Amino acid sequence: MFCDVCHKNSATVHLTEVINDKVMEMHLCQACAKLKAEDLKKQLSIADLVGGLVDIQGIASKELSVKCPFCGLTYSGFKKKGRLGCGQCYSTFKDKLLPILRKIHSSSHHTGKIPSSLGRKASGNAKLKELQKKLEQAIKLEEYEEAARLRDKIKELEKKKDV
Repeated sequence: MFCDVCHKNSATVHLTEVINDKVMEMHLCQACAKLKAEDLKKQLSIADLVGGLVDIQGIASKELSVKCPFCGLTYSGFKKKGRLGCGQCYSTFKDKLLPILRKIHSSSHHTGKIPSSLGRKASGNAKLKELQKKLEQAIKLEEYEEAARLRDKIKELEKKKDV
């Protein structure tokens, strides 16, 4: 099979594009595949994506000059690079980052993998918080039997946590 672009070399790369629910297959040689990859990089980069999401927020120019006290990165610098400079940037730009994270991930809370060394402790803490919320709700609804059951479960979990 020959390359769909140059029609000279043998196709070694097979690319499938889905545009508007239409599937297009391209069979490319190494040279044409390299050119296609470079074109794709130019069309969309992470910095552009994040920068576009930031623009959607309609942030005033005063807010773009906010600077991280640790690394000195400005918010406009973050927009250009698409990357934060240090861990402190997350706190510095928190108000501006949360809406972006919600748009990208549909949430601003981490729900991914947890290191195995922290796994039990983190899941125990999450379960404890969930039970405490349920307990508060049961008390509000005056479901005292359920509240007592939840209270006992919370005490049991706290004992296990202390051991």
